[in-house]
Amino acid sequence: MNSISVNLNIMIKACEKASKILIRDFGEIENLQVSKKGPADFVTNSDIRAEKIIIDELKKAKPNYSIISEENGIENNKDLDNTWIIDPIDGTINFLHGVPHFAISIALKSKNEIITGLIFDPIKDEMFYAEKNNGAFFNNHRIRVSKKNELNNCLFATGGKLENDLEIQYRKSGCAALDLAYVAAGRYDGFFQKNLNLWDIAAGIILIKEAGGLVNEINLSLNKNIKIIASSTDINSKLIQKLNNF
Repeated sequence: MNSISVNLNIMIKACEKASKILIRDFGEIENLQVSKKGPADFVTNSDIRAEKIIIDELKKAKPNYSIISEENGIENNKDLDNTWIIDPIDGTINFLHGVPHFAISIALKSKNEIITGLIFDPIKDEMFYAEKNNGAFFNNHRIRVSKKNELNNCLFATGGKLENDLEIQYRKSGCAALDLAYVAAGRYDGFFQKNLNLWDIAAGIILIKEAGGLVNEINLSLNKNIKIIASSTDINSKLIQKLNNF
């Protein structure tokens, strides 16, 4: 693989440090499922603690970069051209119920473009990352989107409510970040969803592009209510046609 940038190295270290908290808390949440207190407050504390660790690590290395994060919101600093976009736990409902399918997601937006993205599944120890013009990787191995070209042979991922039967195979995993990472790695052939937040998808955008896939044009100045359609190049036009007015 090509050498990674200083910024990506910073992101990896921040992810690994925060993941220790999440792995520990996840084990305790499984025990809390039958308790009277319930784990709702606990998972909120996990979000906050993980996000604080990530932000502290990123700020230590790049104190002037701006930040958009799920819990803290927008923090405009001296450098407005470079912004960290952070989701400490994407797949919170899975986390809450003891389902081992959630991820830390960190992206770097430079001006109006995502240039670096990292999605880390701490339970499975799976790390997906990409940098502009440097390819997409899974645990240090180069990844590419799938090469299927027939819809009926494909498996897609989505979330939210679907109003119509699309007559395609799809799954709802409850973690948009990992859905996008799986598209980049060729596990899924595409992903589509409405009403997403920027921190849900920012890292996935660069992953899919660098893995050779396509993502619809997204206004990165919006932080919420985002619609995304992402897939391999070979299936993209057919998927868009199938989704029609999605």
